[in-house]
Amino acid sequence: MKGLNAVSERWGRLAPRERVSVLLAGLAVAAALGWSLLLSPALQTLRTAPAQHDRFDAQLREMQAMQAQATALSKLPRPSRTQTLPALEAAVQQRLGAKARLVVAGEHVTVMLQGVSADALAQCLAQMRTEARAVPTEAKLERNSAGLFEGRLLLSLPQ
Repeated sequence: MKGLNAVSERWGRLAPRERVSVLLAGLAVAAALGWSLLLSPALQTLRTAPAQHDRFDAQLREMQAMQAQATALSKLPRPSRTQTLPALEAAVQQRLGAKARLVVAGEHVTVMLQGVSADALAQCLAQMRTEARAVPTEAKLERNSAGLFEGRLLLSLPQ
């Protein structure tokens, strides 16, 4: 209460011109706070909303394309192991050649890579997924000084 009384007393001692100045200063501070806390964020959201909406639409189209691809792959008949291994070997030989070798161990195949380009690796993985239905479950890859991949991929074969 003391503080409120002191403010009221101080207000009473101000000249009318000073009171108007204090009120205008208070209104300016209130307007600045209202702008920075309420209006500015809302206007920024309105400005960025169309671009963000377009970006989300593009992501949605990508996800729908991936869903269609996954659905198409799931409808394909499951190949047997006798079909899978030759298809996998063919994919590796066609795309990677001597830069890769296969090691078959049960339901898993390890592909050892030595100096493989990113494009060749991506094409090989796509072919392995579609033709051999092999799914990468683990990858330990590094880029060498030439920017080529070295390491191993562990693939899971369909059961």
